[in-house]
Amino acid sequence: DLDHPRSLPTGTMNEDQVQKQIEQMVKFIRQEAVEKAREIHVKAEEEFNIEKLRMVEAEKARIRAEYERKEKDIEVTKRISQSNHVRAARLNILSERQVQLNNLKEDAQKRLTRLVQSDKYASLLESLIVEGLIRLEGTKVSI
Repeated sequence: DLDHPRSLPTGTMNEDQVQKQIEQMVKFIRQEAVEKAREIHVKAEEEFNIEKLRMVEAEKARIRAEYERKEKDIEVTKRISQSNHVRAARLNILSERQVQLNNLKEDAQKRLTRLVQSDKYASLLESLIVEGLIRLEGTKVSI
């Protein structure tokens, strides 16, 4: 029976030695636990930093994509605006051209009306007919 002090084998430890050995074992186990806790903490810190870096890089990529999209939107808006300005300028030019053509037409009509009413009209018609016949190149025509 091992519970009885007389039954201890020879060379066994006394109560103080057992207590010291238990304390050493507890100290060893605690030291192992502290080291294991430190390893776990270091590993958790590394994993945290890796995940944080991954998240930061993902957010940077998202921000870059958003910036590029906005930049393209601004460029499209700019091109549309520029196209609208060019179109408006062309419309102004066409409108002004039409006004000038109308003015020219009115002026020509007024001059033609005065010319028809003048004494020089018959002479002008004869000169124009002769010029037209000359262009016909030798075709015989009588007036």
